[in-house]
Amino acid sequence: MKDVISDANFPRTKDGRVYHLGIRAGEVANRIITVGSLSRAETIASLLDASPKIFSLYSERGFQTITGCYKQCPVSIVCIGMGAPNVDFFIREVRECVSGDMLIIRLGSCGCLTDLPVGSLVLPSASVSVTRNFDFDFANGDFWELPYRLSKSIPADPELHKALQVSLNATRPSSLRKPILADAVNASTDSFYSSQGRQTSFQDYNSNLITHLKATVPKLTTLEMETFFVFHLAASWRAHPQSPPHSAPPPLSAGPVFPAHSRFSEKFTPTEVQSANVLGVSSEKSLIRAAAVQMVFASRSSQDFITPEEVAELEKWSGHGVLEALCGFDIPSEKLHPDKGSVWDLHETQLETKP
Repeated sequence: MKDVISDANFPRTKDGRVYHLGIRAGEVANRIITVGSLSRAETIASLLDASPKIFSLYSERGFQTITGCYKQCPVSIVCIGMGAPNVDFFIREVRECVSGDMLIIRLGSCGCLTDLPVGSLVLPSASVSVTRNFDFDFANGDFWELPYRLSKSIPADPELHKALQVSLNATRPSSLRKPILADAVNASTDSFYSSQGRQTSFQDYNSNLITHLKATVPKLTTLEMETFFVFHLAASWRAHPQSPPHSAPPPLSAGPVFPAHSRFSEKFTPTEVQSANVLGVSSEKSLIRAAAVQMVFASRSSQDFITPEEVAELEKWSGHGVLEALCGFDIPSEKLHPDKGSVWDLHETQLETKP
């Protein structure tokens, strides 16, 4: 417990680091790939430019942020683990660290409810959530409550969704001929087990859940645990002027974070790094666009599961396609986070390398 926290409402260290991801302004780019697997994040990071030097930070709460450039375009890869709470930490804390627009593409694995073979890619145009109903009496049954709740659908950003489809088709290796399905609906759940219809020793009242979902949700194709919550927060964002940082005495403390590479800490004092907004690009009237690509790892109909060799090839291709889609998608210059002082500031990197 070494770092002092300046605001209990939105915890942040004195030098501007957010509480769970451990990053601050200048360490995350406007274009972001979010994944659940550390090895997947590293696979995608291997495709980044050699210069500027790649920034990497693993926080005490288990979030990995990697920022660099792809074809000279700043991009971040953020590994968040699994589930809706981690999506919430990720999007809210990154929003406070990056000025202007945000493009977020979720690259994750999924289970498939149709006859698509494992190794296929699904680009959901919309997603619903399926959550356990905590008012239901799972111990004894309940005539008055349903055991699971189904939300309305939330769409992906249509322009980013289309750009992702075009990019993945353009970058597909000739050796991979599995389908890319872009006209599909995803269901994101709050459990890998009960709300995905898996049978365990718990009495979950879910034996007919998948049948019910397929009958209720047209084009339902995949199950996983994050996409809906990415789409929902992106759609919920309505930029508004931010209040100035609080000046109250720091009441709390938190454990340290250790960036593998950070020039940013040497250039700004704590008072200059309170939020992204102080760097000259307001988040007012900014956009958050979200899309997703899901790799079919498991078939819930055939019970097939993807092989490690297929995973490696699929992750490299889809990671390449997502990078191409993000960096080919235009963000107006006035809606970009400033280069100056950031970890992708190539001018500063060149200065550092001079004798």
